[in-house]
Amino acid sequence: MKVTIIGSGNMGSGLAKQFAKAGQQVSLWSRNREKALEVAKQTGAEVLSDARSGASADVIVVATAYADAVEALKAFGSLEGKTVIDITNPLTPDYMGLTLGHSTSAAEEIAKAIPGAHVVKAFNTVFAQVLQEGPDFGKGQIVPVFYAGDNEAAKNTVKGLIESTGFAPVDAGPLKNARYLEPVAGLNIYFGYGAGLGTAIAPAWIKQVK
Repeated sequence: MKVTIIGSGNMGSGLAKQFAKAGQQVSLWSRNREKALEVAKQTGAEVLSDARSGASADVIVVATAYADAVEALKAFGSLEGKTVIDITNPLTPDYMGLTLGHSTSAAEEIAKAIPGAHVVKAFNTVFAQVLQEGPDFGKGQIVPVFYAGDNEAAKNTVKGLIESTGFAPVDAGPLKNARYLEPVAGLNIYFGYGAGLGTAIAPAWIKQVK
């Protein structure tokens, strides 16, 4: 599968590492080309010289800050029918709160801005350290990746991509449920930074096994 990742920060590099390790064909687009080249060297990804060339990928992942996401995606031109994974969280400057909620979400706002694309929320509850270390960083406890979207074909594509990395996909329903997933990420960030537990943590959904 061809995957284009927008952004070369901690989250983007972690995803590039796991996708490349899973055998996906990974391309990077970043306003920090030097950083992108460094990530590419570490992961085997390709660095794009033109954003629009990345639109030919099967999946486009926006791994920027939420405030930069729409502008970054629009640089790709038409995304009609494309599967777009939104990993962003609409965080306040101190990272201890959300700027959106209840009646909308970052994912829904991004979907409104790029009509025609199939936006799927995923990976937003996973810290970059966990992405770097891999799905079994908890020594036998596989990290879940919640995903939500309105297009079933796009969701299945994202599910397969998650499975290829070894993380456990958890279907969280329609895209509006990003209104729940983004606060889960906020709580995880509080535990990691506000409560001082560090970033080697991840939220989980546990089902009783009979």
